[in-house]
Amino acid sequence: MVFSDDTRGSLAWGADLINTLPGMASDPTDRLVTTKELRDFLTAHPYSGAVRLDAAERDAVRAIRPRLRAFWTVDRDGAAELVNEMLAEARAVPQLVRHDQYDWHIHATPGDAPLATRMLVETAMAIVDVIRADEYERLRVCEADDCEAVYVDYSRNRSKRYCDTGNCGNRMNVNAYRRRRAEGTA
Repeated sequence: MVFSDDTRGSLAWGADLINTLPGMASDPTDRLVTTKELRDFLTAHPYSGAVRLDAAERDAVRAIRPRLRAFWTVDRDGAAELVNEMLAEARAVPQLVRHDQYDWHIHATPGDAPLATRMLVETAMAIVDVIRADEYERLRVCEADDCEAVYVDYSRNRSKRYCDTGNCGNRMNVNAYRRRRAEGTA
């Protein structure tokens, strides 16, 4: 499975944005409440185009998280419907662009479009590639008992079960080991 760098990047930061929702990654807190938290997110995930970093922009970005999360709760056909809705709503017009250190890639909104719109459309465009490659089952929700974080499984054999946001895989393996030990000594 080969996705372009911009598709992989959009999927990664889209999942990371979703994982700021309360209750994700075993964390009951919302991790995108302040403008500083948005700034920190954008520092970790640089984004081209206009960024205002004010309360209105923060609130707009926060509001798209459930819409993006929906990609991880629907099947491939449902995802296609969501993509089409988002692209139509934004009046997206895909264009090849080259800027900064990035070679040719696709932008579907102008750089002065609202940040939340650009984020929504970029993720939708990445999902287009996932759907077209018939790799939709790679969008996963962590299987840890106490985690709802989302991720993209890039493993060769599609066997990844836990997210990378916390220590879920290790924690679940330790729990299973302790259960086995307790059963063996009972």
